Amino acid sequence: MQCRKPALLKWSFLLLLVGVQGFAYGQATTSADSLREDSLRASRPLPADNINKQYDFGDLLRNIFHPQRKADTLHKGSGITVVPNIAANPTIGGQLGIKAVAGRKLGNDPHTLFSTAATSASITTKGIIYFYFTHNVFTPGNKWNFQGNLVAAKTVTPDFGLGIGNKYTGKSALDSVLADPTHKGYAIRSYYYNFREKVYKNVAKNLFVGAGMSFEFRTKIDNKDTTGYSTPSSIYNHRHGFPQDHYWANGFLFNVQYITRDNPNRAYRGIYFDAGLRLNQQWIGSTKNSIQITTDFRKYFSLSTSSPETVFAIWNWGSYLVTGAIPYLELPGTGRDGTFRSGRGYTSQYFKGTQFNDTEAELRFPILANKFLSGVAFANLQTGNDEHGTKIFQVFQPGYGAGLRVLFNKSTRTNLALDYAFGKFGRKGFFLNLNETF
Repeated sequence: MQCRKPALLKWSFLLLLVGVQGFAYGQATTSADSLREDSLRASRPLPADNINKQYDFGDLLRNIFHPQRKADTLHKGSGITVVPNIAANPTIGGQLGIKAVAGRKLGNDPHTLFSTAATSASITTKGIIYFYFTHNVFTPGNKWNFQGNLVAAKTVTPDFGLGIGNKYTGKSALDSVLADPTHKGYAIRSYYYNFREKVYKNVAKNLFVGAGMSFEFRTKIDNKDTTGYSTPSSIYNHRHGFPQDHYWANGFLFNVQYITRDNPNRAYRGIYFDAGLRLNQQWIGSTKNSIQITTDFRKYFSLSTSSPETVFAIWNWGSYLVTGAIPYLELPGTGRDGTFRSGRGYTSQYFKGTQFNDTEAELRFPILANKFLSGVAFANLQTGNDEHGTKIFQVFQPGYGAGLRVLFNKSTRTNLALDYAFGKFGRKGFFLNLNETF
């Protein structure tokens, strides 16, 4: 029995990691913009990585199944990975499904980014059924970039009212329900469909401009409102002229993007910046007209030459309604960034408004010398407006926590991320994903 215990421990650890490595896209939504975070085949490593001295999940598998075999540093994978799509967070509960990811570099230019595609089908313990197909294709030399996705889902969205959690002191019963000052929480069930495609053109070094369209349709919306005025979403819909049971959000997309970060999965240094303009138009089927501006800025500082993985990273994401009206379930808020990972410590859209901004900071550091295990400590501040007088940047709500990273693929800097986060109003939760939050 004594000789069997090490083998049993190895197999237990292996099964745990095989299950965990499918935690990418743990949120109940996805977009083409987030595919880079999903890619297992991204940028080539820099010489400073010293990946031959690092230990990842592939090394673990080799040591378990072929303990006498040395690492083959010249071996290249097929570019296609099929994994269990298992995830968990406070928004979706537990998730089980299957997922396939494919990637390859087009052409012979060594600077060309990898083209990727992914598809997944999953079901969660909160009744969410989700299917998506998404792609991110770079032509040789990065002259053109095509991003798009197709989504079909049965969703359950937790709703905690409109605003940033500022205490409501007025006398309007409807405004009180809309603000949800007791954080009662409501479940909104619906069917969701999305088709999005954007085309980017490289116009200067590290600079891209793009345009596209997005069609979003939500039907059979059910918020269990028996009076028409007893839930935040029904009151919002009445005020802004949206049907209670469906909507279309169809619009044109215009973006400018600047990238100097050295890796999209886990950057050590550099900048990522994206600014976008979305115009929803009734003449192409949108329920309401609207104009939105979005910004996404990320900066990475490597704090050590000998250990470049020691990084201080900052992130600011914002979305601002310029004019018109946005459907309630499309309002910017917690976890509504391009990768649906902002605001750890709260469920998706726990805070929301027509104007919203999230700022995050994270310290990342290796724990083991072979970089198999790393740690992070993070904090975030969210702010937004509401409909009873609170303006954006007047009230801030914090979140904070710490996490563990397991090196899954050292050549692409892909980590398994396990975070535990805390927020206000008794909110807390465990977040499991593939790759860094930003």
